[in-house]
Amino acid sequence: MKARKPFVGGNWKMNTTLASAAELVRGISDALSRVGAVDIAVFPPFPYLVAIGGILRDRHGRVRLGAQNVYHEPEGAFTGEVSMHMLQDCGVQMVLVGHSERRHVMGETDKLINQKVKAVLASGMECVLCVGETLEQREAGHANQVNERQVRAALSQVPEDHVPRLTIAYEPVWAIGTGHTATPEDAQDAHAKIRGVIEDLYGPRSAQPLRIIYGGSVKAANARSLFDQPDIDGGLIGGASLKIAEFVSIVRSAADAATQGE
Repeated sequence: MKARKPFVGGNWKMNTTLASAAELVRGISDALSRVGAVDIAVFPPFPYLVAIGGILRDRHGRVRLGAQNVYHEPEGAFTGEVSMHMLQDCGVQMVLVGHSERRHVMGETDKLINQKVKAVLASGMECVLCVGETLEQREAGHANQVNERQVRAALSQVPEDHVPRLTIAYEPVWAIGTGHTATPEDAQDAHAKIRGVIEDLYGPRSAQPLRIIYGGSVKAANARSLFDQPDIDGGLIGGASLKIAEFVSIVRSAADAATQGE
């Protein structure tokens, strides 16, 4: 049995309507009501957080509510942004920070990502920090250096007592939404090296319990081979999280991998 309880999150990105989001979360929650040994969350678009949170509460909170983004300032003249307090007011429990689409499409810098990580963790919420290399960086042999730089930059001045509320999602940019997936062995190597960076920053007592999850075209067909790796503690799921049967199958794979050998 794995020492770390796996975590599987569904990042819905800019998809769904209010009606389809409600149908999706009801289906997921009902299908997974009896699945143990794994933590589960969904990350709906901002406009649907309150509605989805209400549905999850009605189903006794088996699936947790996350947000896809946040701004680091508590309030003020920041048109179009959403604060930590606003998310907490909607029942949000965790926040994605540093997703590759925020970095490479929206232009978020390492400095801004660090500000967001510190703000999320200081608020008492959980933070899912996303890191990962582009295809060009990987082909140049710089994948590990890129991941290490992103982890160190994001966690600058983050105190050790905040680390238990942190999850790291390794998402190679070249595998997100492309149908290409890192081999289980390559993903395991990246996860182990990221854990090594955390150990260098905070020591083994913080590094070993830290969950590092994989994202990048995870689907039912390849989930178990990824989750069987010793340093892969679940997944951050994109497109497959929009399909009830597919997402449920991925979560079950994580649960099976966690209890293997019991």
